[in-house]
Amino acid sequence: MRVEFDRDVCIGMFQCVAEWDAFEEDTDAGKAVLRDSEEVEEDVFAREIPEDAELDAKFAARSCPVDAIAVYDDDGEQVV
Repeated sequence: MRVEFDRDVCIGMFQCVAEWDAFEEDTDAGKAVLRDSEEVEEDVFAREIPEDAELDAKFAARSCPVDAIAVYDDDGEQVV
């Protein structure tokens, strides 16, 4: 599974930080940060989700009030 995070859309509510430890707060910018990710397009960051963190990643995506986080299965279908 893969997660994509649109940092431009993020409004800094940080619910994702509480759901999955791959996200952390950047209080200076007022945005979350997806650790160990790469920028795939401007302000969009992506990384693979470890198997043991798939549920946490889905919860993080569901908790985002502005849908800045998307989770994709191995076939590229968006699941959250």
